[in-house]
Amino acid sequence: MKKQSSKQTQMRRCVSCRESKHKSELLRVVRTLEGNFILDFTGKANGRGAYICKNENCAAENLKRRKMDKSFKTALPAEIYDKIFEAVAEK
Repeated sequence: MKKQSSKQTQMRRCVSCRESKHKSELLRVVRTLEGNFILDFTGKANGRGAYICKNENCAAENLKRRKMDKSFKTALPAEIYDKIFEAVAEK
């Protein structure tokens, strides 16, 4: 099995538009081991993570189609969707 070198770019896929982008271009939502949901700006929090683009179109599509709910196999709290829109607006 090959080791990943630090020079390789870390690509992740947006759950909304399904485009692969560099990890730094996406927002990460994490379900912690306790079952809470948080926005992870460091990209290093423990737990199950899902990524979404930092633009309004992907955030709106995600809310409309509940794609993150499907990714986590549970409903996200409304405050997480609010935090996603706030983070996208700050961009």
